[in-house]
Amino acid sequence: MKHRIVVLGAGYAGAYTAGNLARRLSPADTEITVVNAVPEFVQRLRLHRLAAGGEIETPQLADVFAGTGIRLRVARITAVAPGNRVVAVADADGGGLLPYDTLVYALGSRVAYRDVPGVAEHAFHVTARPAALRLRDRLDSLDTRGAGGTVVVVGDGLTGIETATEIAEARTGLSVTLVARGELGARLSAGARAHLRRACDRMGITVREHTVVAAVEATRVRCTDGTALASDATVWTGGFAVDPLAAAAGLEVTDDGRIVVDRTMRSVSHPDVYAVGDSVRALGDHGRPLPMSCGSAGYTGKQAIDAIVAHLTGREVAHTKLVYTFNHISLGRRDGILQPVDDEARAKPAYVAGRTAARVKACIVRGSLWGTLHPTYGVPRRRRRLAAAPGTAPDPSWDATGENPSLAA
Repeated sequence: MKHRIVVLGAGYAGAYTAGNLARRLSPADTEITVVNAVPEFVQRLRLHRLAAGGEIETPQLADVFAGTGIRLRVARITAVAPGNRVVAVADADGGGLLPYDTLVYALGSRVAYRDVPGVAEHAFHVTARPAALRLRDRLDSLDTRGAGGTVVVVGDGLTGIETATEIAEARTGLSVTLVARGELGARLSAGARAHLRRACDRMGITVREHTVVAAVEATRVRCTDGTALASDATVWTGGFAVDPLAAAAGLEVTDDGRIVVDRTMRSVSHPDVYAVGDSVRALGDHGRPLPMSCGSAGYTGKQAIDAIVAHLTGREVAHTKLVYTFNHISLGRRDGILQPVDDEARAKPAYVAGRTAARVKACIVRGSLWGTLHPTYGVPRRRRRLAAAPGTAPDPSWDATGENPSLAA
């Protein structure tokens, strides 16, 4: 029986990991299955552009994985039972159980509502394609109305800054307000902060610094200082959260639900499970957790790939670098900031801004897409055969409803 590798999630981290495993392991010994809730590859890095009115590519995963030998299962993951090495999925045919010998957990992150009243009911976000399209429809309706409208973007992290500037540039008839808990661009160097402020001024973005949101309502945002901001569309970018699936499965996780791994991205509680991307709590070479980002997805994915290949083929596991050296921020289509950071994750004084930074960010986004669309580029003529014996089949008595006490074994 072939060694069954199941990859949960086909975002940047999952698709990259699956494709590279397919190019490095012999199909005579391995069977790779990718499970994803939707049939398309979602360019999450560009969803703020989609929301603002731009067009982005939506490649079909079936086309992405064509010719690789990777099996695609479009389904929603309902449970993971690492003790029995099975995943429960639900799809149009009813779903079932998917056995594995090695599991790669790459389910990413979603918007974090932070328990702020009204956010889930009234706010928009840009962490998923359907959500971005809902925001786009709302902005279209405000433009069609002809009387303008007000958009309030809550959160001045990278997503908030990129969303506010993209909307302001593309929707000149709308008023955009950016709400920051502290100083605008606090994580940037002094020069980069000044450039960001000039960009906001140029685009007509109103910045509310040192402002904490108490609640989001249908037509306004209430702040803890008692003020209220009128809002025809509130966009929430107040951080990311991971799916509770890993915690429910009994994997060792952090307080925020991210999977705890060793240096090779292997779960410290379940050695048949690897985690990559936003869902993993990976310590960088500087000794601190890597942030949720596309860059971190690449580094953690590469380390997991090297570890899985080494373990299965009887080789020594190499340690790849785990670093975070830049923040790349787009400010609309023609402006941007590249902010280097040091080993303490603090902004260095030097930075790059303007059209050059925008071009570099665009190249990074295009490169990420190209790498996803060509998962087996440079396939070696001899892919490695397995040295380890395949795992045993899961317990057929396991109940996908969760009644079996071994669900989180």
